[in-house]
Amino acid sequence: MKKLILAISAFVPAMWAGAAPYAIEHVEPLNWWVGMKWSDLQVMVHGEKIAELQPALSYPGVRIASVERTDNPNFLFVNLKIGATARPGEIKLQFKRGNEVVTTYPYRLEARRQGSAARRGFDSSDAIYLLVPDRFANGNPANDDAGMREKSDRGEPTKRHGGDLAGMQAHLDYIHDLGFTMVWPTPLLENNQPAYSYHGYALTDYYKVDPRFGTNEDYRNYVAAANARGIGVIHDVVVNHIGTGHWWMRDMPASDWINHGKTYVQTNNQHTVAQDIHAAPEEKARFFDGWFDASMPDVNQKNKLAARYLIQNTLWWIEYANLSGIREDTYSYADPAFLVDWNRAVATEYPHLNIVGEEMDDRPYMVAYWQKGVVNRDGYRSGLPTVMDFPLVDTAPQALTAPEEGGQGLIRIYETIAADWLYADPLKLLVFPDNHDRPRALAQVDGNVDLLKTDVILMATTRGIPQVFYGTEMLIQGPKERNDGVLRADMPGGWAGDTVNAFTGAGLADGQRDMQRFVRTLFNWRKTSSAVKHGKLTHYLPRDGQYVYFRHDGKQTVMVVLNKNPRATQLDMSRFAGMVKDAHQGRNVLTGAAVDLRVPLALPPMTSVVVEW
Repeated sequence: MKKLILAISAFVPAMWAGAAPYAIEHVEPLNWWVGMKWSDLQVMVHGEKIAELQPALSYPGVRIASVERTDNPNFLFVNLKIGATARPGEIKLQFKRGNEVVTTYPYRLEARRQGSAARRGFDSSDAIYLLVPDRFANGNPANDDAGMREKSDRGEPTKRHGGDLAGMQAHLDYIHDLGFTMVWPTPLLENNQPAYSYHGYALTDYYKVDPRFGTNEDYRNYVAAANARGIGVIHDVVVNHIGTGHWWMRDMPASDWINHGKTYVQTNNQHTVAQDIHAAPEEKARFFDGWFDASMPDVNQKNKLAARYLIQNTLWWIEYANLSGIREDTYSYADPAFLVDWNRAVATEYPHLNIVGEEMDDRPYMVAYWQKGVVNRDGYRSGLPTVMDFPLVDTAPQALTAPEEGGQGLIRIYETIAADWLYADPLKLLVFPDNHDRPRALAQVDGNVDLLKTDVILMATTRGIPQVFYGTEMLIQGPKERNDGVLRADMPGGWAGDTVNAFTGAGLADGQRDMQRFVRTLFNWRKTSSAVKHGKLTHYLPRDGQYVYFRHDGKQTVMVVLNKNPRATQLDMSRFAGMVKDAHQGRNVLTGAAVDLRVPLALPPMTSVVVEW
């Protein structure tokens, strides 16, 4: 009888252990690297009732510093201390109940690329080409659906069209030949949403490239191929929100992981409350904690585990994919204290990498508030190096199409740039004729190609970092009213059977060829211009439908004339004697023609010029 009891008592725990649901479903980050300054690594482990177990490991130079649990028994947060003596290899993470090892997980520590920490980011010497991956080029039609919830339908503007990493990689030479040194794809991570998933801003997995674009390895190969052509890649990050299809929404790591839980509470979208010294706390909370959209739950960065998860995810993608920069979406909507920590972590690990944040507001003081180095009245400093210059972006087409009277016209561009004293560093403003959240630049200037060229010249030669939206060089227009699915049009030639092909030149109209040539000339010249990349800006009050400014650095001077005069005119050069000084001759950058600086400058109708000497 005693033997029977012993046998039963030995069998029951074994049977119970075998049935216990401890299968690990997610471990994130997927791996880490030795030699990182971020050596206190938080590993999220997800599996049914995994919190009942105690993690253990035995690996030289690595130890478990602490373990954290939440009110969800399916999550365990293992805090690892990776010492300076740790070497690349596989850590065998054990999960125990008492002395019994219930399950294990192989966790990799990798070697960093040489010079990874010192990588150069993007700055005013660069020019960025922005593209929407789903709409740029379809290099692999076999992955158009990839078993995902939303299927492709190229005939519907709001559906997925099939663009992918293979298509993007196939046309890197095109981007290089246009003169761009950085490429910014909108988010490439999984968006397994039932509808409207093509844009990429409703993430359903922070560590997985959407299979309709390719794989994580495909992304890494794309970056390597871009780097081989002298092009860096900027990764579009979303820390404010996720998509309702994210696996967290089925099993939330903690009850406060998502603001308002699973209940949709719309943000008030009032950016001013972030800075308003009189704002009611409830209004601030509604702005920061409300959902961006019914399909985009708001991540609670005040939860320290969620905050750390997001920081590590950004670091992971930089290291894994060998990125040259970060663009952060809906920047001002995230928790302000978290943004400080996030910026600090990236800057500590990668001191020369740049981050640009989106504050979509046309008031300079609203945008400047977030830039690193600005002294705000409330003492807040987010640490963000680069901000998007929506004030200039939104003003420029209005100024170019308005009459030159009553405080309208080019004076508005002048006054917007005159507000640069608000910024800590105007050279770290991202400037652009349009992007994926604005009507196409050509539409904004009522289809006038001459004014489009003037807008592009402004963004290429004013202070800051220029960005051009794919297809601008192809005269993609769309409606003047914002219509996202339409303005994010397919790039001609990106799909088999397209009769017009931007990449080969087949079927292009004369105007398209001319615009391509214009962009190619302007941005390849910009690579050579020290004054435009780093010099000071001196501008003169607009007169007679012309706005003149100079970029200069002691080695080179560049004169830019933004000209919207509908008649041929002569520009009196004597007015600019203080900048021209004793120079006699310059060169028209766009035509190559010599320019006599001692006589009035002849300007054809609606033609802007760039002159260097």
